[in-house]
Amino acid sequence: MKWLYVIAGIALGLKLLWTPNIGLTASNTWIVDAIVQDSAIPNTVSAIILRNRLYDTIFEVVVFSIAVFGVKYLLADEPISQEIRQFTDQPSVVLARLGATVSALVSIELALRGHLSPGGGFASGVAGGTAIALVAITTSPETMQGLYKNWRAAGWEKISVLIFIILSAINLFGVELPRGEMGTLLSGSFIPILNILVAIKVTLGSWAVILLFIRYRGLL
Repeated sequence: MKWLYVIAGIALGLKLLWTPNIGLTASNTWIVDAIVQDSAIPNTVSAIILRNRLYDTIFEVVVFSIAVFGVKYLLADEPISQEIRQFTDQPSVVLARLGATVSALVSIELALRGHLSPGGGFASGVAGGTAIALVAITTSPETMQGLYKNWRAAGWEKISVLIFIILSAINLFGVELPRGEMGTLLSGSFIPILNILVAIKVTLGSWAVILLFIRYRGLL
């Protein structure tokens, strides 16, 4: 049986080597040009995700929400960890806080300009969650939990999802905002707003998951 796996792996590798590299040619770049002109933004990936395939993206956001609920459900019956392992030496704390600052700035940049350059809401949310994780491994759990409650992060997370679904439904019914001038910050109709909402949702959802893993596992 192992030999079958080896032969299959070799056959797959040879097929990848012999398969020609199929890329865009001058004859089919009109597809990209059409997407750019139709969405009024240069980032065709954001245009496809938040316009051409917006119906799919709605359910991707919902699936992420379900994943957060799933983590809460699976960890609810576990005992609370009595030991929280974190960075305590000063060099590690300084580097983690510095990394968190950089990640937070990158998150804001990706959320605001993700429709103009590589980036977008999901990438911004990942960067934001990374920033929170870096702060969490250098800060007491009580402080992180207090910040989460004081900023009402759970409520804002739900509100961002609700607004995203409402705006997406409005867009799918054919109602659009002015598309603006190509390459400007306020171009692309609903796309910049949807990017920001996704970034908020993913960042705050990641924050909730991080707190749960710290509480029940004592480690991220």
